[in-house]
Parts: sequence; C-alpha cells; structure tokens
Amino acid sequence: MEGMALSGLFADAYAGRRVLVTGHTGFKGSWLVFWLRAMGAQVVGLALDPDTNPAHWNLLALADVPDHRVDLRDAAAVRDVLQRHRPEIVFHLAAQPLVRRSYREPVSTFDVNVMGLVNLLEAVRACPSVRAVVNATTDKVYQDHAGGIGYRETDPLGGHDPYSSSKACAELVSACYRKSFFDHDDGRGFGPKLATARAGNVIGGGDWAEDRLVPDLVRAGVSGQALKIRNPDATRPWQHVLEPLSGYLRLGHALLGNDRTADAWNFGPGREGEVSVRELASRFSASWPALRIEPDRQAHPHEAAVLRLNCDKAMQELAWRPVWDIDRAVERTGAWYRAFHDSNQLQTANDLAAYVADARLKGLAWAA
Repeated sequence: MEGMALSGLFADAYAGRRVLVTGHTGFKGSWLVFWLRAMGAQVVGLALDPDTNPAHWNLLALADVPDHRVDLRDAAAVRDVLQRHRPEIVFHLAAQPLVRRSYREPVSTFDVNVMGLVNLLEAVRACPSVRAVVNATTDKVYQDHAGGIGYRETDPLGGHDPYSSSKACAELVSACYRKSFFDHDDGRGFGPKLATARAGNVIGGGDWAEDRLVPDLVRAGVSGQALKIRNPDATRPWQHVLEPLSGYLRLGHALLGNDRTADAWNFGPGREGEVSVRELASRFSASWPALRIEPDRQAHPHEAAVLRLNCDKAMQELAWRPVWDIDRAVERTGAWYRAFHDSNQLQTANDLAAYVADARLKGLAWAA
C-alpha cells in the first residue's frame, strides 16, 4: 500500500480514525478494509471465517488489522468487540448475501440479516464512541414493478426471495432505530447518524462465492468446461466493487460531518452499466478465450428479470458518480483473475490506485 498517493481522499476523514467493518472476510468487506488501511484508518474487523478457498481476505494478509471471528447472532460477543475498540464509524457489510442459498436456508438468512443487525445496533447504542453507521443492504430490497423503471429510494420495499426480503427488513430495522433511538436523546444522548446503502451487482477480483456470475465464469475458464447460465436475459446494474465502496466511504464522510444524510441511498452504474447476464458473460470471455457458455434450461427459483437503480440522489446530494464504465470494470476484473491464475499475483493495489487516479481525472470531489 506504500506510495499509492491516497492522502487527501474524502478530505482525509479516515486518516487515523477508528473504523469497524463487519463482514471484512467477505469479498466487498476485504476490499473496503484494504482501502481504509491505505488511507491510514485504524480498522477492526468482525466476521465469520471466509467461506471460500481461496479468499481475498486471506490473500491480502493484513496482519495489522484486529480480526475478530464473531457471529452477529452472538449479541454479547458483538457488544464486546465494540466496547474493546470504541470505533467512531461502523460499516456493516456482514450478511448471508446469496439469493439461491437463501431459498435453501431461509431461517438462518433472516436470523443473520435481521437479528444480526439488531444485535449490532444494540451494541452501537451501548458504545458512545460511534458517530456514524453505514448499513450496506442491496438493490434487491425494492418491491418489483413492471416496465424496468429505475428504482428510487422512496419506492416501496419488498423482496420476493428470502435474501431480498431479509434485506428489506434490514432497511425497516435501520429506519426504526434511526427514528426511535438515534435522531433524539433517548436518555443516553443523541445516537450516531445511520444511513443505508443500496448497491447494484458488484464484480471485481477476489470473489469466489457460489452462484455468482463472475466466479462461475472464472471457474469455467480455468476448468475448460462449459458454463450453463440461468436467466441469460436478466438485466442487472453491474459495477466494479470499488464503485459502491466509494459511495459507502463518501456517505460515511458525510455522516461524520453531521450532514443531513442519515437516509437511504442508491449506488449504481447508470444505464450504460445495465446489461444482460449473457452480455456480461460475452464481454468477460475476452479475458478467457477458452470460456464456453450455454443456456441452462432447468427450472430455477424466481429472480427479477430487470433491476435498475436511479442514483440521482447520490449524484446530486453527495456529489458521487461512477468512475469506470462497464468495459473498464470487466477489463479490470478479467485482468485481476488472469494475473492471479497465471502467476499468483494480486492486482488489488493496482486496481485501487488506477481507480483513484481515474476519479481524480474526472474531477470527483472525494478524490481531490
């Protein structure tokens, strides 16, 4: 991380600041910890063991980050971590994040994604050092509507499958705690500013999860076996992992400044990043010429045909916007896996440096 020229990002709001990241052993969480550490934050992680091998977190080998393997359902253990480290800001990314697994394991999905959040927010209430909480949910929290119109933050919440529904519940829990405990003095002083972040489908190096498109494409490219794709015409808002993370960090920065940003926020790629599963797979094959794709004609659980986010609010009120278009996101993702599988090299630092450099070229305020 040396020499990455990451000073000044987000007005140096994270330099030296105590930050707790839940879910730090996961795909997005590991990238977020890496970025925070590169900016000089004092990061603490709370999560379960990685559920893949290899795992991006293990490969990063960030030995200076206190690494607590704690289940969110263990309220006492969660509270103990916050009491010991006294974070000033919490990024909550820990979850059961897979749609198809949620059909197989609905009880544990709701338990982790809803009651785990309640346990965390109760621990936050008992920890006066916390000034801000960013709860990362998903673009799938919205009630399906016809026509493919981009979802706005004010649209009704819903969720057909257990994962989506559990995350819609997490939005309701967040709003409840904001109104009931954090927006006024409940006898313990005013609580922290709490916001939720709803991001689109994320791609990038270091993801090996089951039933996700890019990891499945990589596995097929490595093995030489054809990949059968379910719902090839489903449209999703694809973005590189650094895009929503820049949104989370910008949102955390705003909350720390006591801006009126304790609310729900969409972070997506815009219309040009909304392509079908088939189209994304075709673009990804440029990095893996041996990759073969076939339609999977078996019956599968319900998934929305079109997901589209309207991100006008984040662009106008947070001065946030995407940095990499879909071509750049797919190119960097393919190159990350290519370098890892060909020569065991990690491109994480290079990708972060390139992303920040491009954000500066575009004149984004957080990168100044």
